[in-house]
Amino acid sequence: YFSATGQRWGNPLYRWERMAAQGYRWWTNRLQMCLTQTDIVRIDHFRGFEAYWEIPAEEETAIIGRWAPGPGAELFDALLQNLGDLPIIAEDLGVITPPVEELRDRYGFPGMNILQFAFGSAAENRFLPHNIKHHSVVYTGTHDNDTTRGWYESESDETRDHVRRYLACDGHDIAWDLVRAANASVAALAIVPMQDLLNLPTAARMNYPGRLGGNWQWRYTRDMLEPWIAPRLADLTELYGRAPAIPETDDEAEVEASQD
Repeated sequence: YFSATGQRWGNPLYRWERMAAQGYRWWTNRLQMCLTQTDIVRIDHFRGFEAYWEIPAEEETAIIGRWAPGPGAELFDALLQNLGDLPIIAEDLGVITPPVEELRDRYGFPGMNILQFAFGSAAENRFLPHNIKHHSVVYTGTHDNDTTRGWYESESDETRDHVRRYLACDGHDIAWDLVRAANASVAALAIVPMQDLLNLPTAARMNYPGRLGGNWQWRYTRDMLEPWIAPRLADLTELYGRAPAIPETDDEAEVEASQD
């Protein structure tokens, strides 16, 4: 999707046999540290744990290579044994095969839905909101995508028409139209990049996959957080049943008790 010649990340390969001999201690420590900083960890390129595309170091593109087996269930069994519950989101995008889906489902990891991938094709597209399953996470777009506004402005007339007809909108507030669609979906969790809440164009894009340099530089500043944003997001969150329950105060509990 992002590059005709694949993505050459330049990473050295893991020595899985050595990691297995050590009980995957390095991975356990890594995930444990992540969970001290966040409530949920998203594993990008989850399919690489089942099998990954291995290329010779001298190749300038990712075209020439081979599929090599990943650690599979052995790794996640070790993580479960060492850490217990694994609050993980599996990035199940790209070349997803039945064995990858089986590995994801074996541990109950939710997969991902990207709304920017939903439009311009048939009604069976798995990313369209009516095809999204509950045990999943929905995004307007991720760090690898354009901002929603930038994506819409660069799409074909046919795709933009599909978006407008499907969402019953005119396209003038497209970022928030997708924010609404994400919240309205049945996915268990909806995640929206800050750039979409701020309705920013392509200049605010986070990352261009396959391009060296110029990535991961965008930052927001406090003055960009206009006062209407939080109430609008809160309204959608409450409207579609995604707002957290508000703890009952002692006074409210006493009133209920007296009524009983």
